[in-house]
Amino acid sequence: MTLPLGTIHQGDCLELMKQLDDGSIDLAFADPPFNIGYKYDKYDDRQDDEKYLDWCEKWIGEMHRLLKPDGTFWLAIGDEYAAELKVAATRTLKPGFHMRGWVVWYYTFGVNCKTKFTRSHAHLFQLVKNEKKFTFNAEVPAVRVPSARALVYGDKRANPKGRLPDDTWILRPQDAPESFQAMDDVWYYSRVAGTFKERQGFHGCQMPEQLLGRIIRVSSNEGDVVFDPFAGSGTTLAVAKKLEREFIGTELSEDYAQYATERLAAISSGDPLDGPADPLSSSPKTKNGVKLKDREKRLAKKNSTASKQS
Repeated sequence: MTLPLGTIHQGDCLELMKQLDDGSIDLAFADPPFNIGYKYDKYDDRQDDEKYLDWCEKWIGEMHRLLKPDGTFWLAIGDEYAAELKVAATRTLKPGFHMRGWVVWYYTFGVNCKTKFTRSHAHLFQLVKNEKKFTFNAEVPAVRVPSARALVYGDKRANPKGRLPDDTWILRPQDAPESFQAMDDVWYYSRVAGTFKERQGFHGCQMPEQLLGRIIRVSSNEGDVVFDPFAGSGTTLAVAKKLEREFIGTELSEDYAQYATERLAAISSGDPLDGPADPLSSSPKTKNGVKLKDREKRLAKKNSTASKQS
């Protein structure tokens, strides 16, 4: 690997990725520009479709080259180009990725719209090179969530370790007065709004650390190399460092690269992730939730009454 680990390399991601060795990355996460006219300091986020998609195919192709044979690539993208990038990654690219998951990340504090419903979601693609051999740490406690069977119904048959989350991740701050909580079988991570303590202040599209924590925990192991071609605020790399992974990133903006580097220098391996931990073991409020033992009592009473009447 020509470029050293443990740093953010400033410059064009395509040119810098060419300086990385084949099969050198265990896990990659990319949150690229969505081509919706967002105002970055160095990048023009309003390209024509053909130019934007051609660029995406090129860096996605580089991502495929960089990943190890059992590596995983997570891609965050908006509605406008989700379908196109899915096709580019799995069909246009030869050889292409295999899609293992398509997660819908739902959040509040969405983008307010005047002539359409407020946007409050993004897409997260889980892509692998080998559809039968890849890292997926399903038994890691921080990845699992308590089930409705355990929390709502008190069913002793429920797995005490919890269950894997669904593929819709929900972020609703109103579910708790003091924090964002994981309830039942969905994920709650807040989009990092401008007023949040977690917000770094220099990048408007900052990802929440807890969301990246779930991805990095499930798709890599301690000591693995995590790569982000669009480092931005540095969240992917910060979480990788906290979770004791090696990390490397690229970033076009000189300012973003500098500020994110300062962020990385201020944290240490093993530091807790910012934002509320997930999952929490609080039970969702539901008038239809009935404890298993209460249901069994009612059923026994019903059967007894029916037997007497017969």
